Amino acid sequence: MAAAPAWVAEDPDRIFDKSTVWRPLTPNDKLVVYGIDDPEVAGVACHYTQPEKGGIRGSLGLAEDVSDISLACRQVGPVSFKGKDKLRQGEVVFSERRSLIFKSMQIVRGCDVKRNTLIYMVYSDKVIQGSPKNSTSTVPLMPWGTEPPPKCGDFFKE
Repeated sequence: MAAAPAWVAEDPDRIFDKSTVWRPLTPNDKLVVYGIDDPEVAGVACHYTQPEKGGIRGSLGLAEDVSDISLACRQVGPVSFKGKDKLRQGEVVFSERRSLIFKSMQIVRGCDVKRNTLIYMVYSDKVIQGSPKNSTSTVPLMPWGTEPPPKCGDFFKE
């Protein structure tokens, strides 16, 4: 995993995988589902699915994984903002290298103030050229129990 700022989510939880290409004598290609908690927003979790290459190169960590990553984020409890400092639009929640040198995957967060909704986007980038492949998920902030939801705009820089 690439070096990341302290506020970036911990290692993701591997939930399960599903083989997509059978390979004799080496690991199969598969789709893997991971879960992470937003490190700055309690009560929000994201799940993403990404392909992982098998074969000899994949088992040695030399295969470049493709950029097709899907994302779903949900409110899983009462939402509260942890930090004292305001968050930035597009701030990195989680980052991971997807090849030895050139590619990384990022999950970033923003706030739609008008709709009181957190927005999460996953994308991959390359040093040489970017990747248009991305996925977006939204988390409308809703009451949990008797507590009213916070206003995400109160916790983001303008």
